Amino acid sequence: MRYFVHYFGIKYMELNPSLVPRFQTLQAHINEHIIGQPHLTQRMLIALLSDGHILVEGPPGLAKTKAIKTLAELIEGSFHRIQFTPDLLPSDITGTEIFRPETGSFEFQSGPIFHNLILADEINRAPAKVQSALLEAMAEGQVSVGKHTLALDKLFMVMATQNPLEQEGTYPLPEAQLDRFIMHVNIGYPSAESELKILNLVEKEARKLGIIQPENLSQQDLFTAREEVLNLHMADAVKTYLVELVMATRNPQAYSDDLAKKIEYGVSPRATLALSRCARAHAWLQGKTFVSPDDVQAVVHDVFRHRLLLSFEAEAQSLSPDQITDQILSFVPVI
Repeated sequence: MRYFVHYFGIKYMELNPSLVPRFQTLQAHINEHIIGQPHLTQRMLIALLSDGHILVEGPPGLAKTKAIKTLAELIEGSFHRIQFTPDLLPSDITGTEIFRPETGSFEFQSGPIFHNLILADEINRAPAKVQSALLEAMAEGQVSVGKHTLALDKLFMVMATQNPLEQEGTYPLPEAQLDRFIMHVNIGYPSAESELKILNLVEKEARKLGIIQPENLSQQDLFTAREEVLNLHMADAVKTYLVELVMATRNPQAYSDDLAKKIEYGVSPRATLALSRCARAHAWLQGKTFVSPDDVQAVVHDVFRHRLLLSFEAEAQSLSPDQITDQILSFVPVI
């Protein structure tokens, strides 16, 4: 990995000239299949580059499942969909030990969690004991079954979906598990123009007039991209700004008494790490060699949305975490 020195004396990393365009082509191709959801497709790539997991919430029929399947088709690795239901068991996810009479011993049969890309569809429809089966895998990259602890592949990403319209028969994800997701992305219905494009795309696919698919991205290229993202230059002033945004959620009274009344609990240290990783990935996807406050502001809502707990007073006023985050951005000065 090579570096060059800016005329101000700042040491910047020299990006691989072919790697960023490949990811940009990948994003453009996904956007051709997932019309009207550019925010979702970009956040999926940011999560992938940040070695994190993503929670997507939106009404049915917005191509949440198709988005992760399309991404999986373009990356070297295996994909599996897990449909979460109330009768699902933890062993249905992690796997279980099966007795083999012919050998008189137990043999471990791995579950779907051992694939590279996992779609946890409607994750809030399964009870807490099933949801918790993902905790160790998402946080530590390993699964414990009985006396065995098995490592997952280096490439491992969970994309979970939630339907905000139906609450009956659902189990809200606990804060500890929500914190494991690097981002929580909200998506809405596409515009009339996008809806027409969707109609044309479906008709085109029905006639088997496929879109030319770009070359699959190898895992080695992905790991190289992750290394570039981690080494992207972030000035101390940007790090300070990032930390001040986090601290404003924990000590809001330093900025406004009214803001303090609306926040019950601030975001965790994982939010600080997630905000840094996502801001770096956002800058890298733009082909930048450094992280700016604009990159932090671009991803902060998705990082704070599921970690910021609002007070009863804020909920009574129908305020959302996004609106509180907007207030925090207005209070914390850009250094």
